[in-house]
Amino acid sequence: MKMKTEQLLTWALLLSIAVLPVWAQGDSPMQGAGHTGQMKKSGAAMAMPSMQGGSAPAGARDPHAYSDGYDFGPIPRPRFADEQNFASLLADRLEVVNGEDNSWVTYDIQAWWGRDYNRLVLKAEGEVDSGKLAEAETELLWGHAVATFWNLQAGLRHDSGEEPNRSWLAFGFQGLAPYWFELDITGYLGEEGCTALNIEGEYELLITQRLILQPRLEADFFGKDDSERGIGSGLSVLSAGIRLRYEIRREFAPYVGVEWAGSYGSTADYARAAGQAEDDTRAVAGVRFWF
Repeated sequence: MKMKTEQLLTWALLLSIAVLPVWAQGDSPMQGAGHTGQMKKSGAAMAMPSMQGGSAPAGARDPHAYSDGYDFGPIPRPRFADEQNFASLLADRLEVVNGEDNSWVTYDIQAWWGRDYNRLVLKAEGEVDSGKLAEAETELLWGHAVATFWNLQAGLRHDSGEEPNRSWLAFGFQGLAPYWFELDITGYLGEEGCTALNIEGEYELLITQRLILQPRLEADFFGKDDSERGIGSGLSVLSAGIRLRYEIRREFAPYVGVEWAGSYGSTADYARAAGQAEDDTRAVAGVRFWF
């Protein structure tokens, strides 16, 4: 019995030695199935470039592929926010200004209509003195979003009030700089090679949720003298102010403040010749609103 057991073990060992090389060559049904699977995967991988580079198969972009054939039917397709036009108006400054020798009303208004990426922008800034429009700058611009917090703006500007009137081409950027500084930088090209640059900056410091302190700085530069309007080349006018407002509602906030403004270079010379002061410290009171 012991001899027969040893003989059986010997034959089993010889049989396994003979069969294993055949399995290693892929004759095994399981090995063959795996090899076929690899071939199928390789074929699919080889077919991908042709599908990506060529025409998409029929129904690849079927809008009803995942709705089981249902569509909106008689119901109009919903429109997303970036597919609709909106409008807004902001009166950043509407105030009475009390200077050393005179008082007047100043307005600084901006309105827009359009969508997230493209919109029509209207800017109007000026002064009303003794019921007459003393100075006005009106701009009609196309605004296009170029970054998360920045809009490129281009269009036309027209200066009126004090004769003679002037017209300009405008190009600039408006947006929110790091650390929450609001900037508006615009360059202008006028008649007879006249150029100008306007820089405005504001910052809002929240003392409370309703009480807000707003420093503001504005500077105007010109490329050449315009004696008819009393403007000199280089830095022409610089103003700096601070306003404290209380938001009764977010959309409506009265404020008070103080502002200093000065003229430089040839602009200061023109002011002295007209009997005006080169600089002035002013008290302001007004209202800021938007809707």
